Amino acid sequence: MSAAKNVNGYLINQAKDGQWWLTGVDGEPVAGPFPSEALAIEVASVFEDTPAPAARRRGNKD
Repeated sequence: MSAAKNVNGYLINQAKDGQWWLTGVDGEPVAGPFPSEALAIEVASVFEDTPAPAARRRGNKD
């Protein structure tokens, strides 16, 4: 297992099974698995995570 690389604000980590994952700095998986480190780096270099849309309130529309 190699040290994590930081690309575009995301970490590239290798799992125990040899697959590569794109994770946030908090360790939460963002994308993957990828078969190679090069592919994970390529994805991370163009990846833009967007926040989830705001929840809509349900109720009376008075």
